[in-house]
Amino acid sequence: MANINPIRRAEIGREKRARTRAQLIEAGHALFAKQAVESVTVDDLIKEAGVAKGTFYVHFDGLEALIAAVAEDLVQSFDELLQSGRTSITEPALRIAFGCSSFIDKAREDPRWAAVAARIAATSPKGAESVRRRLFEDLQQFSQGLPDDGSAELRLEIVVGIMLQILRALSEGRLSSLDRNQVIAAILRAIGIDARHAESVIARLSAVSPVL
Repeated sequence: MANINPIRRAEIGREKRARTRAQLIEAGHALFAKQAVESVTVDDLIKEAGVAKGTFYVHFDGLEALIAAVAEDLVQSFDELLQSGRTSITEPALRIAFGCSSFIDKAREDPRWAAVAARIAATSPKGAESVRRRLFEDLQQFSQGLPDDGSAELRLEIVVGIMLQILRALSEGRLSSLDRNQVIAAILRAIGIDARHAESVIARLSAVSPVL
């Protein structure tokens, strides 16, 4: 056997651990796409990943740690979705519409992602904390011009509730003929935007979202 210097040996070990950890996280994604997060067991995960139980505990203290890792993976995908165009948009209503349209497009392209995102967001709120924070900031700015400017919290729950339901429906194939613009218009009206203003916001989405 060829000699391998200690530095390279350590690198090989780190690469192998990283691959195994990624394997377990991918197993989490696969299982959470098919069943409720709380119903998944360590035995389910190691069977899906094809590793020993002891290997699981080398990388994670328990199921909560694995769920947190899957949630972190999702947060990265959320960031990739939103940062491409959101930072260049100054109007709060348009930022909200852009975020919703980005999530809908991603869910239509990748139903498994939609299923995992909806289940993790419902089971582990920290997984969607950064998205909720940004949305809340947009809603606070939006609410400043309205008589009931103290209801950003309620508007947040309305938008999140609608989007979670849409993600679930798309992941289950129940909205194959979904009209994205109708969903966005309904969300905008639900947070206090009149129909004419909602149409104007949607019309301007094409300038910031090339997929529309």
